[in-house]
Amino acid sequence: MTYASEAQPLWKPNPHIVGDTRMAVFMQATGHGRYADLWQWSVDQPEAFWSTLWDFCGAVGDKGRTVLVDGDKMPGARWFPEARLNYAENLLQNRDAGEALVFWGEDKVKRRMSRAELYAEVARFQQFLIAAGVGEGDRVAGYLPNLPETLIAMLAATALGAIWSSASPDFGVQGVFDRFGQIEPKVLICVDGYWYNGKPVDCLAKNAEVVARMPSLLKTVVVPYLNPRPALAGIAGAVNWNDLPPADAAAEVVIRRVAFDHPLFIMFSSGTTGVPKCIVHCHGGALLQHLKEHQLHSDVRPGDRLFYFTTCGWMMWNWLVSGLACGATLLLYDGSPFADGGKVLFDLAQAEKMTHFGTSAKFIDAAAKMGLTPGKTHDLGALRAMFSTGSPLSPEGFDWVYREIKQDILLASISGGTDIISCFVLGSPVLPVYRGEIQCRGLGMAVDVFNDDGNPVRSKKGELVCTKPFPVMPVGFWNDPDGAKYHAAYFERFDNIWCHGDFSELTVHDGMIIYGRSDATLNPGGVRIGTAEIYRQVEQLPEILESLVIGQAWPPGKNDDVRVVLFVRLQEGHILDASLTERIKKQIRDNTTPRHVPAKVVQVQDIPRTKSGKIVELAVRNVVQAQPVKNVEALANPEALEFFRGRPELAD
Repeated sequence: MTYASEAQPLWKPNPHIVGDTRMAVFMQATGHGRYADLWQWSVDQPEAFWSTLWDFCGAVGDKGRTVLVDGDKMPGARWFPEARLNYAENLLQNRDAGEALVFWGEDKVKRRMSRAELYAEVARFQQFLIAAGVGEGDRVAGYLPNLPETLIAMLAATALGAIWSSASPDFGVQGVFDRFGQIEPKVLICVDGYWYNGKPVDCLAKNAEVVARMPSLLKTVVVPYLNPRPALAGIAGAVNWNDLPPADAAAEVVIRRVAFDHPLFIMFSSGTTGVPKCIVHCHGGALLQHLKEHQLHSDVRPGDRLFYFTTCGWMMWNWLVSGLACGATLLLYDGSPFADGGKVLFDLAQAEKMTHFGTSAKFIDAAAKMGLTPGKTHDLGALRAMFSTGSPLSPEGFDWVYREIKQDILLASISGGTDIISCFVLGSPVLPVYRGEIQCRGLGMAVDVFNDDGNPVRSKKGELVCTKPFPVMPVGFWNDPDGAKYHAAYFERFDNIWCHGDFSELTVHDGMIIYGRSDATLNPGGVRIGTAEIYRQVEQLPEILESLVIGQAWPPGKNDDVRVVLFVRLQEGHILDASLTERIKKQIRDNTTPRHVPAKVVQVQDIPRTKSGKIVELAVRNVVQAQPVKNVEALANPEALEFFRGRPELAD
């Protein structure tokens, strides 16, 4: 799955306008004519880079004189130790009549809010939090869809120095408790229900259970979405969001500037291998990293219309809302991305003149399989960039975007994670796009690929690492006083090196290919194979809707070798017969190696995935090998695991 031989880019920056991009202006301001030189300077001189970035991107706060202390320690480095700032202040610095956000709730609700209205609503809700006794370091949790109220509550809490955490309302009670129960919030904001695929989903009973199990709660607020007057009698002490006291017209948002490393967000790992880890991110790190990624790597400018399809249980929500700090208008959507035959997101793009469209690789794959042609059915003239993450975007996904959406568009495949609430590798408006490749390593991120011996390699597969500290490293894990869990998660493999857990390759273009998670990498006969290499081939066949591949320990009871097992979900009306099985194997054999060819191909009705759409290879592997799946609450469709249990095809 190396595409370095494809020397011709799919897209090149327009020479007449590339000089106006924020990245090009930054390069000129720092005296670097090539991106490669800028990146090298940013990792060789991190103090100069991050200090210059603070000023260039207009971060609001007191920077202080010192940029980095103990810069040779990972973990242990401290950034801007004298700084005082507040993330929310940066998002609320404008309060004029310009649009802060536009919200679409499938086809049920549309709302608009100016920056002045957003500011007033934040002030209103903040007064409620202050009256409830919320202050610096307290936790405020949102069990909410991607609503305007979610953004309002987050800004109100973090402006006070409180810590925000959120989960999507499609999580079950245990899944929410596994997360919020660890961090003991003082206030919970939830919703009476939500719409998905045109159907209402009531959440009041779940809310009541969650509240009953969390004695730390002082207040619970229910946002009415399905019904303006939901019945709240069953939820202890709950109040309706609409019944909160109105804010004084002249009310100011209280802004408490905090230390650079003061906790801002608590994010959660997916939890498919145990109770979710509580990852703590700080005000300064999240702000600087998002300003960099929005302004420089994505060319988000004041007045742009920024969209990412995400729930509030995925870090892309946090990434999206930071766009307010760049003066962008946020386009929020809640519901199924396939409403109206898969057209709803493109309807939003056309109606709201979307400039930046963010989604998952799985959505792009599905849209291609559905035969959508958005470039022909919609006016996407305002669209300048498209982002894809969640899993590796196949070369065919690149082809579809440039063929069916727009030829003149920056397609930025991006990769990072909840662990850093941002990206290690991503796009750049000054670089070409090559088929199947992420464009570049992020500025200030000393990303490399190591072999098993800890040596850097090029055009070979290995572990994605970061060899130097960066400001958006977590400040730690919640309830991990000695840092042992944090150290074990990233620093055990290579000393003083962040090992991210992605099986990757740096290409001849200095781009990146991600082959899948290292812990899901197949190892038949001792040869490492990235799962994305197999998915790419299988899902080109028109009968295949999607697939999942694992390594099954074989023979049973042995752990020293595996065989490749491929599960396929087929398009309606198709069955897996001998002919299709052979075509699948031939497709893989002809385009990869004989070792990639599965020993078994098995049809399933559905494939389990997390709430953010990632397929869960490890959970399926555990089911196949009769091992427990520790946290099925992390899955959007846990019932799908049953399709993999006790399969007779895998007994011989």
